[in-house]
Amino acid sequence: MSQTQLVEVDAGLVVVGLYEGEQLPEGVAGALGAADAKGGLEKVSLLHPERPGRVLAVGLGKRDDADTERFRVAAAIAAKEAAKLDVTSLAWLLPESGDGEATAAALVTGTILASYRFDRFRSSDPDGPPPPRLESLTLLGPASIAEAAEASRVCAEAQNRARDLQSLPSNVATPSYLAGRAEEIAGMNDVLSVEVLGRAEISAKEMGGLVAVSQGTEEEPKLIVLRYAGGGSGPTLGLVGKGVTFDTGGISLKPSASMHEMKMDMSGAAAVLEAVGAIAELGLALDLIAVVPSTENMPSGTAIKPGDVITQYNGKTVEVNNTDAEGRLILADALAYAVELGAERIVDLATLTGAVLIALGSTYAAVISNDDDLADEVEQAGKTTGELVWRLPLHPEYKELTKGAVADLTNASAKRKAGTIYAGSFLEEFVGETPWAHVDIAGTAWDVGRAYTGNDASGFGVRLLVELAHELSA
Repeated sequence: MSQTQLVEVDAGLVVVGLYEGEQLPEGVAGALGAADAKGGLEKVSLLHPERPGRVLAVGLGKRDDADTERFRVAAAIAAKEAAKLDVTSLAWLLPESGDGEATAAALVTGTILASYRFDRFRSSDPDGPPPPRLESLTLLGPASIAEAAEASRVCAEAQNRARDLQSLPSNVATPSYLAGRAEEIAGMNDVLSVEVLGRAEISAKEMGGLVAVSQGTEEEPKLIVLRYAGGGSGPTLGLVGKGVTFDTGGISLKPSASMHEMKMDMSGAAAVLEAVGAIAELGLALDLIAVVPSTENMPSGTAIKPGDVITQYNGKTVEVNNTDAEGRLILADALAYAVELGAERIVDLATLTGAVLIALGSTYAAVISNDDDLADEVEQAGKTTGELVWRLPLHPEYKELTKGAVADLTNASAKRKAGTIYAGSFLEEFVGETPWAHVDIAGTAWDVGRAYTGNDASGFGVRLLVELAHELSA
């Protein structure tokens, strides 16, 4: 954040937002190329004033239609133009808006997310070396926006770390790797602690879902518990993230066409882990328990079979009629365990059902909840961050679908009805009376197509969870 005058800025590229039908700011209005600048939404023009050098004008559309999402997109467009120009330092003149702090936060978020790239495994690029990375962002505005800008930096960088976890291949990002990342996060802050349970301890606790899904793989399963002691007077927040590091479907094998994407079936776990790190870095005043069940789902001679019956951590029995409906089995144990550990409100994130992609595409994640207040809080957090959720209903008729023929429950109904709601209704069986919200991110965890996340890993949920924690902190 800086209050330096526009003409005095020392940056490789200065960006100004231009509303439709309005004028460029003083100092660049007469610059070379200014006549071509348009305020139409997402229009870009490069200007060449004497000072500060290069200025990029980004169209913001009509002033009355401006919102934080438009500012995130505008920032993403500017970041991509900066990459084309090999720019390492960027400065934004804060656009006039009704909420300077929210605008600043959106610019920081859009810039950092759009600057992300995953190239860890590239030894060379046939098209030449990649552009230099953006190293600094300066906001030209009042000092009052500094705190919001810094908080947004923390959250956006955490989201990019979640994208790293999502993008790693499954031979690297194993359950043990996720456990190691949790230990790194805990080691960065004195108010965080971590506990990791392995196969023998998971079995000893009789977590039948996690035991069943992991029995087909040689890779060691992990149950990861992070605790954050931030104080405050509000209820203890529980976060649960699905951590299937590779999902073949098990015996109920998936089609091969897109199976490589199943390395991202741990996207809920990635979001939860990195959100906890950001919450601790921001020092939010609340207590939090995060539970991440992590395993591969593989077919083998020891894998669970369709028709097998298991006993979950809370004692309920389940007919496993589809081994590709494994996420709900490991989440069931984790939810029941989070309740036992003292979580008084629980939000789980999971790439749980393909049905949610059919229902909502990649614009909204689905939220299913047993508590109106918590559902509203999750929805509001999503509106604030641009990680939108849409609530789907629970109803006793959906509950009927979850009933088993020879056990309490079945993990896959014979009737292909309301698949996303069915899965949520199944999970509700493991939270008791605790307020709970399930967020199905199978449509939003990757291939979203927004200007600031592209079509690869999105890190969806990190900022939503941090915003929710912020609103619940007291």
